[in-house]
Amino acid sequence: MTLATSEVAIVRPRSRRPSSMALALIGPATLFCLLQLLVPVAILFRYSLNRFDPASYMVDALTAENYVKFFTDPYYLTVLARTIRVSVVSTLICLVMGFPLAYWLARMTSRWKNLMVILVVLPLFIGNAVRAAGWMTLFGAKGFINSVLLGSGIIDQPLTLMYTEMAVVVGIITVNLPFMVLTLQSVIEGIARPIEEAALSLGAAPFQTFRRVVWPLALPGTLAGTILTFILAMNAYATPVLLGGPKFTMMGPLVYDQFSQSNNWPFGAAVSFVLMATTLGLTFIAHTALRRRRVG
Repeated sequence: MTLATSEVAIVRPRSRRPSSMALALIGPATLFCLLQLLVPVAILFRYSLNRFDPASYMVDALTAENYVKFFTDPYYLTVLARTIRVSVVSTLICLVMGFPLAYWLARMTSRWKNLMVILVVLPLFIGNAVRAAGWMTLFGAKGFINSVLLGSGIIDQPLTLMYTEMAVVVGIITVNLPFMVLTLQSVIEGIARPIEEAALSLGAAPFQTFRRVVWPLALPGTLAGTILTFILAMNAYATPVLLGGPKFTMMGPLVYDQFSQSNNWPFGAAVSFVLMATTLGLTFIAHTALRRRRVG
């Protein structure tokens, strides 16, 4: 008993050493990231409780009038609703388009697989403004699409493609689709192929195999991909400005305009917190719903 007790006493410090070492390694970086995130957010929240004065711009106060102004003005509520609608639609389209591509890449055994993955990642090396400018050359009144349709006699007048919600959705999809594909691919690669083969050998149709085997196992990746693309869409700036125009306002450009154009920092801070709270709230609701469905 004495020998066993001494062995346990010797083993215990050794078992604790890796965890303490890991804490010592990640602790400073974690603390630094938290400070970089929480301190600016706290300052911004304090600004949102101040008052705006055209002469002095910001007056110290403790008032919720900026939040009241946002939720009582139909214009700002319309901007919020439009942002949510565009984000949800673009996220769903990214999921529908990205899942087959991610599955194909995950099951690909060819030597060209790395090249295919690079092609998926390649658009991320181009800035959002450059990609939006490319879509402008396609959607413009004298752009490629209208020129082809007019030249072939299909239409008599140019179609209104620019400065529409459709143009913004298309632009956001091109930005967010690689993130969806890469997230799904990493999860699908972890699903053993024999599981699908076993389902097929037991008489399940391909669609049943997808619905009962692949989809439930890929749900964590689906959740991560949808959350990532939804957050990116909610906070998009360059794409709505360039493809939506001045009359198509979303929350990201609205925040920028309040800080840079109107110099209304208190209201801009309040709009920022409304955007952040809405994004986090909808993300939490979607996460909870998918998690309950997975458990059920």
